Amino acid sequence: MDNPAVLGDKDAPLKEDIRLLGRLLGDVLRDQEGDAVFDVVETIRQTAVRFRRDDDPAAGVELTALLHQLSRNQTISVVRAFSYFSHLANIAEDQHHVRRRRAHQLAGSAPQQGSIGYALKRLHEAGVDQDQVETFFKDALISPVLTAHPTEVQRKSILDAEHDIARLLAERDHPLTPKEQARNLALLQARIATLWQTRMLRYSKLTVADEIENALSYYRITFLRELPALYDDIEDDIGAQYRERPARLSDAAYVQMGSWIGGDRDGNPNVGAETMQYALTKQATTVFEYYFDEVHALGAELSTSTLMVPVSAALAALAQQSTDQSPHRSDEPYRRALIGIYARLAATARELGATNILRKEVGHADAYQDAAEFGADLHIIAASLTEHHGAQLIAPRLAGLIRAAGIFGFHLASLDMRQSSDVHERVLKELFNGAGEQLDYTSLDEDAKVALLLRELAQPRLLFSPYASYSDEANWELGVLRAARDIRARYGVRAIRNYIISHTETVSDLLEVLLLQKEMGMLHVADGRVDAMVVPLFETIPDLQRAAAIMAEWMALPLVKQIVANQGQLQEVMLGYSDSNKDGGFLTSNWELYQAELKLVEIFAAAKVKLRLFHGRGGTVGRGGGPSYQAILAQPPGTVNGQIRLTEQGEIISSKFSNPGIGRRNLELLVAATLEASLMPHGVDSEQVAQLAGFEAIMADLSQRAYQAYRNLVYETPGFTDYFFAATPIAEIAELNLGSRPASRKATRRIEDLRAIPWGFSWGQCRLLLPGWYGFGSAIGTWLSEGERPAKLATLQAMARDWPFFATLLSNMDMVLAKTDLPIARRYAELVADVELRERIFKRIAQEHAATLHVLEEITGATERLQGNPLLARSIQNRFAYLDPLNHLQVELVKRHRALGLDPAKEVDERVHRGIHLSINGVAAGLRNTG
Repeated sequence: MDNPAVLGDKDAPLKEDIRLLGRLLGDVLRDQEGDAVFDVVETIRQTAVRFRRDDDPAAGVELTALLHQLSRNQTISVVRAFSYFSHLANIAEDQHHVRRRRAHQLAGSAPQQGSIGYALKRLHEAGVDQDQVETFFKDALISPVLTAHPTEVQRKSILDAEHDIARLLAERDHPLTPKEQARNLALLQARIATLWQTRMLRYSKLTVADEIENALSYYRITFLRELPALYDDIEDDIGAQYRERPARLSDAAYVQMGSWIGGDRDGNPNVGAETMQYALTKQATTVFEYYFDEVHALGAELSTSTLMVPVSAALAALAQQSTDQSPHRSDEPYRRALIGIYARLAATARELGATNILRKEVGHADAYQDAAEFGADLHIIAASLTEHHGAQLIAPRLAGLIRAAGIFGFHLASLDMRQSSDVHERVLKELFNGAGEQLDYTSLDEDAKVALLLRELAQPRLLFSPYASYSDEANWELGVLRAARDIRARYGVRAIRNYIISHTETVSDLLEVLLLQKEMGMLHVADGRVDAMVVPLFETIPDLQRAAAIMAEWMALPLVKQIVANQGQLQEVMLGYSDSNKDGGFLTSNWELYQAELKLVEIFAAAKVKLRLFHGRGGTVGRGGGPSYQAILAQPPGTVNGQIRLTEQGEIISSKFSNPGIGRRNLELLVAATLEASLMPHGVDSEQVAQLAGFEAIMADLSQRAYQAYRNLVYETPGFTDYFFAATPIAEIAELNLGSRPASRKATRRIEDLRAIPWGFSWGQCRLLLPGWYGFGSAIGTWLSEGERPAKLATLQAMARDWPFFATLLSNMDMVLAKTDLPIARRYAELVADVELRERIFKRIAQEHAATLHVLEEITGATERLQGNPLLARSIQNRFAYLDPLNHLQVELVKRHRALGLDPAKEVDERVHRGIHLSINGVAAGLRNTG
């Protein structure tokens, strides 16, 4: 049979996989639910295709009638069928990306953009030498931070089944005998049947413990093996590019994982000292499971005998200290050493709360003091092998284990603490009052607060007394810091090293956290050391505008100067994308973030402090999401410098890291982008400086116009809140057991109080994706209309061509618009009972959508969405036939559900409720990074 990939249709294997999975799902549907349900699913799919492809009004009427006639049980089956198809299509696409990458590597293609090889080639050509590259890796910190948010819709049971399906699909790319192929097909069908028989939804509210366990599954699938392997590849790529000498990065740990799950208290009353301790116990358990398996496997592999080759004195001593002194292994010192290492690991794991030691160790051994001591033992083994003709025995397993020990330690990931500034203020008010200070701390002005806090920080005494009584809130917050201190002592200082302050608005917000750390023994005033770096989070647009001034004042304080020096002359600042977008819209949010970064670079340069930005990027474009590689390269010069942390949120974690190959690629993209952004020379002449200044001035003008358009619709239009709550499934999303955090900060219907994540998620469900584009058309349109239109348009085209910031903004918006669908959004608008309100608001949205498409086409010259990314364009088009029916079904189900709610005599139909929630899952899976 001809190989389609060789013949030129590189997407043929993807189409074949989608057809195969669709056919197997159809077979399962027939088998489980019967022919009648299968026929209904097919009829709905074909009618939805006609409605979209042919813009056929009759098909729309027919579809409405079909959906209305479905029984409650049929509805659930149909929703599940289309939802699972979205999941299976995602698996096929991920596998195809891995396949295409392997095809490029097998063909010896030039390194692709986003790869380490490509970044190194660019740097080499730009005159960056190997020493500079190696210094970058030794000093860098690139940290993806996993967060749990209320749009995470995957259950772990579903993830496990889908992981198996991905593995079986990948197996089909290898030569299989007819019998092996038949077995593979049978296993695929069995796993799809397992999916069908597995509950997709949670019936109970997700707990923080569930969120922790969910996140840890990605370490087992991807991070624990792929990160060390990526390190090895990077060393190889440096050697291949520079050819001067082998890369020397053995002790570098430039990619380290972070987590908020179990430590993020902001708005989540379920997070406290116990969840932090639980998170670290589970993280330690996970990393020890990996170490146990690897050390055990190494013991089986390193059968080297001293009858054949000698060993180093250090290795001999390590073997002599082993708990295993069996005469059968007297000439096998590596095995004896590893048995001793295993015993010490087991003792350490027990001390740190891990109890799942599946293989009993031989004898008793002392626990390791820290992960560095464990790593030192592994280095003794590697050094002995290198000295005695065994260097080739290191690469298969030992090298990766050494890397893992350096990356993950005994803590696996650094857990951040986060809390809102107003909570700290209330706790300190209590502490001051309890210590006899006759003042109302919260009523003081900013200068008085700063003076008081600095005076108290200089005092040797504590405000806290173990004999005083405090409120539950104060005890809760102080307990968190007490737990953080204990966790650092047990699991290592990297276990907790950051304290994020939400709603940072003043310098006193930062000083308050320093004082609270002092109270719990985490600030050592005498030598200017703080255990957890105080990290401000600037979220809203006013906060972003104040950020640079606040940081300048903060870093000028003598105590802070000493603290920053002890942090390696480094200070982290977090920027929040989600809230700034909800506050001011897509264009203004991006612009204010850009400006804040520029001003921070200037302030930090003046203070001679290294800036590390922590980007609070959401999953969707409307929350700061989009491709990470382009986003990092579009950062203003001076904002990366080898230091970057960024959040990976909710459902995007699954999209990026549930497939090991895709996960490896996403990690490589982060490293490659940070490497390029940090080391590529930014030489610009005076003409380029002037051009950029002109671009920025135009952007400031456009931002103001977009802000006004967005604010006018969302916050100033009478009835808009009612429209939003009726025309999107926000109320149903709030009921769904998606996360441990409430969807709204307060029990109101005010958009100001709604969390940014469900705000964006709701617009995705109804296919308007409004936070990712609204205001752009008005801003560009009015600006072009004032003056010489052709010249202004040419300037915008130059901005798209020459300014990475603007180009990335347009690219992300293009992707959002490709998934936006006004006809489907119109069906959701029908949920608004007030006809006048419905028509008035929807008309405005439709006009802005048309204006946005028009000006985007004028600037880019592209008449089709994603014209420059045909693979993604085809992917989106292929999904619509299965995604559209889910949207139509969701509208029908929401109508039924809300109609029942209007009649107090009728109880909520749980099957309808369940159907809505299933459809939410399916639509999110179908939209991926914009859902």
